[in-house]
Amino acid sequence: MELIQENPDLSAYLAADEAIDHEHPLVRETAARLAEGAEDSYAYARLAFTYVRDAIPHSQDSGDPRVTWRASDVLAQRTGVCYAKAHALAALLRAEDIPTALCYQQLDVVHGLVAVRFHGAWHRQDPRGNKPGVDARFSLDGERLAFTPDGGAGERDHPVLYAAPHPTVLGVLKAASDRRGLWESLPASL
Repeated sequence: MELIQENPDLSAYLAADEAIDHEHPLVRETAARLAEGAEDSYAYARLAFTYVRDAIPHSQDSGDPRVTWRASDVLAQRTGVCYAKAHALAALLRAEDIPTALCYQQLDVVHGLVAVRFHGAWHRQDPRGNKPGVDARFSLDGERLAFTPDGGAGERDHPVLYAAPHPTVLGVLKAASDRRGLWESLPASL
């Protein structure tokens, strides 16, 4: 699948916004701490991915009722659904000047992940969090995502790489009072 930049200007994929608030002190502090153990930007990206995937539980898996959507809140509260975890990873990567896009899969509901730019190409990564049956890993050599869409069931990968969270996704996150409410309103399409 060919990934398509929504915005041809690569600097858009380094920008901060209300959800990917990489200028927030907690995001900066977390990025600096992770960067201490990395010898280059690739190693940093892998450390940031692993941190978000493993140290921040997916709220559905952990039973946490809180809904987070802003990267700094995901890091502070240490919880989030796929979209929120993607926002946190994007913020950590952008804080270290690694172009990062938000992208989506059409499963039974819309699933959120990121794409990072290395060696002149985009590489999708899924920080959702592993559990039995889900084994996502950071990779530039073939995707190791949490889910593979079932084309026969109408599932698919969205090829568009967004510089900011899709308005449908952000609207659902902001409107949800708790995870249960969020689960009942997850978008079935973009």
